[in-house]
Amino acid sequence: MRVAKRTAVVIGAMVSVGALLVSCSGQVSNSGSGDSKKLVLIPGVADEPFYISMQCGAQDEAAKLGYKLDTQAPTKFDAGSQTPVLTGVVANKPGGILIAPTHATAMANPIKQAKDAGIKIVEVDTALDDTSVALSSISSDNKKGGALAAQTLAKLVGDKGPVLVINTKAGTSTTDARAQGFEEAVKSFPGITSLGVQYNNNEAAQAASIVTATLAAHPDLAGIFATNLSSAEGAATGLRNANKLGQVKLVGFDASPKQVEDLKAGTVQALIAQDPAGIGAKGVDQAVAAIEGKPVTRTIQTDMIAITQADMDANSKYFYKRKC
Repeated sequence: MRVAKRTAVVIGAMVSVGALLVSCSGQVSNSGSGDSKKLVLIPGVADEPFYISMQCGAQDEAAKLGYKLDTQAPTKFDAGSQTPVLTGVVANKPGGILIAPTHATAMANPIKQAKDAGIKIVEVDTALDDTSVALSSISSDNKKGGALAAQTLAKLVGDKGPVLVINTKAGTSTTDARAQGFEEAVKSFPGITSLGVQYNNNEAAQAASIVTATLAAHPDLAGIFATNLSSAEGAATGLRNANKLGQVKLVGFDASPKQVEDLKAGTVQALIAQDPAGIGAKGVDQAVAAIEGKPVTRTIQTDMIAITQADMDANSKYFYKRKC
């Protein structure tokens, strides 16, 4: 997942969207006959810029290949919300499903049922623990992204001083990989001291408190890596309260519209952006290959990019979208 907090407050159990904007809909009707030239994207949650950008990339690629792509999104990032969406999609018998599983084990049986129905399954962004279900899995290399964050922060702090990682919840695979990649990479900068990883339970207020406490113990704090949106927002609040914005360098993860605004304002000094549109496009490529009996690549990892205020314009294609 990207592992920002992917939730949305919406009425209804399922969202059917053209641009992944939230609108109420009923259960998907059962067309019965199916359509091998139809693909369905089931992201982790509706109305989330990361997944909207993924949808945009998937739609464009599907059109190029002569396929139609629909999107059906749950209103919450959990298996209980995603399962009925998947069940409704399976009833329509599309040729392929691109899905971001909201739980690595709880979604295994529902997705296996889709596979058993003869539908080609491709994982995008997140994945099941059981690697036998999906034909292909496309995601960011989160450990590599954490290493890129370490390199970026090191440059911002002049390769010296104490730095802190603020993570969301322990046990979240994507953000834990980011933190691990950062901690391993920062060891190559002898002038930098890691203060370790602290968890904010995906609460911005808790992240702010972590910053306040860390500054009290380490007033020379040089930089912070925040592994997701709530961590970055809370860290910025803590720095603002201490009048340390810009003095203590802050690197965030992802490039949602709010995060891009913060980068432009100087609230954060750099963002590590994923390529959700690329993930969506590659997901379509693999699903179409499977449908047409062509070779499929089991695992594909996409690159990330570090964006600073100085190169925002040149890298604007990596900014996540609110609509296609």
